Amino acid sequence: MVPRRSAHMTIMVAAAQKAAKRLIRDFNEVEHLQVSVKGPSDFVSQADVRSEQTLIEELERARPGYAFLGEEGGARGSDNWAWRWVIDPLDGTTNFLHAIPNWAISIALEKRLADGGSEVVAGLVFAPALDEIYWAEKGGGAYLNDKRLRVSARRDWSACLFATGIPFAKTAPKNRLAFARVLGALMPETAGVRRVGAASLDLAWTAAGRYDAYWELGTHAWDVMAGVLLVREAGGYATDPAGHEHVSGDVVAGNPHIQPRLRELVAEALEGPRG
Repeated sequence: MVPRRSAHMTIMVAAAQKAAKRLIRDFNEVEHLQVSVKGPSDFVSQADVRSEQTLIEELERARPGYAFLGEEGGARGSDNWAWRWVIDPLDGTTNFLHAIPNWAISIALEKRLADGGSEVVAGLVFAPALDEIYWAEKGGGAYLNDKRLRVSARRDWSACLFATGIPFAKTAPKNRLAFARVLGALMPETAGVRRVGAASLDLAWTAAGRYDAYWELGTHAWDVMAGVLLVREAGGYATDPAGHEHVSGDVVAGNPHIQPRLRELVAEALEGPRG
């Protein structure tokens, strides 16, 4: 049975597919892209900017008045928004610029709640070079194209595959040290640790059961918001190291058997050595 998509999700898919057409053309001619440097290991290309412009145009046409939060353009629209699109037009830019197909478009839809907080009601991670559309709506499950997703069921760490994001030189020393502590603890106990280079895909692949768990320190909302919903709707847990569900910054996600212990390990690593 083909899952039913809401009007919001239909809009999100259409916008991502339109942005992807130009990205695929650029990806096939990646050596000709003009690239400027934003900072250490943090590149922005013409492809990023064009993709974000397309996403904003398409989403704004379909839902005028919704606010935006994006990696390239920052925040736009009313501060008193009722609905907000959170977009990463090209997650995995460095992969893209090196002709590695592990990159994605990420779109999340955030709804303002009566108490002033917010919740993510829809999330999309589209990997055009892999022809994979991951999507989820709150309470409706998570899907890869039209296939229902479930997180893995593994319990034994020795059989588990973990994913992470390796800190860059500009990362705060505290986070670099915490990452090293977690990695050092995991490596002797697990089947392996992978670094794909795109947080949205790490979370999508965790939702799909390809990874058993994922952690990363110092992410942004546009990196993880859609992927966190995917993991939760696929039956997994996704929190910060303290267990809070409103995730941005430090993220720990995984199946229900693995995530709690990994979360505690990351929390302890951030606290630093005792004594």
